[in-house]
Amino acid sequence: MSAHSTAHSFVYLASQSPRRQELLRQLGVRYELLLPRPDEDAEALEAELPGELADAYVVRVCALKAQAARDRLVTGGHAAAPILVADTTVTIDGLILGKPLHEDDAVAMLERLVGREHEVLTAIAVVDAEGALLEPVLSRSTVRFAAVERAALQRYAATGEPLGKAGAYGIQGRAAEFIERIDGSYSGIMGLPLCETAALLRVARVEF
Repeated sequence: MSAHSTAHSFVYLASQSPRRQELLRQLGVRYELLLPRPDEDAEALEAELPGELADAYVVRVCALKAQAARDRLVTGGHAAAPILVADTTVTIDGLILGKPLHEDDAVAMLERLVGREHEVLTAIAVVDAEGALLEPVLSRSTVRFAAVERAALQRYAATGEPLGKAGAYGIQGRAAEFIERIDGSYSGIMGLPLCETAALLRVARVEF
């Protein structure tokens, strides 16, 4: 019987995001972290290509993260099991808004979003236990921010919450006060669309 046809009791999660861990627990999925080693340049995987569209960018980065995680599993001597990876980006006016470098950068990003709609794209991929990359899936959601004064954005940025988050905000945190409406997947905006994730994990024979 092949590794792919055998049921697995857990999945490796190749993400440092506590939100993704929380969402997997919500599904009842057991997971073990498979994080980048100190010698890996994880940030380099997220570099944009010239003229790259946000959809293509987030799927490509997700696939690169999946390959890196697979290499990590093999070289680290870990037990065979499926690997789950994800990447989230925020886009508006054709621009990809990554993670802010500092508070002022966060305020500048948020000022682009206020009073308007933007898209949140989360790509997810699973590497099955045999090492095959399942076709990445893209979750697309639209978020509308209220018209918010700069002072409120500065107060939010000063909390440190925007740092490390695509588009300089987390929907599950204090930024919820700015959000008038969403159309799409709330969990996808958080960073792991649960409907699509559950479907991929079942294809990879992960039990939950």
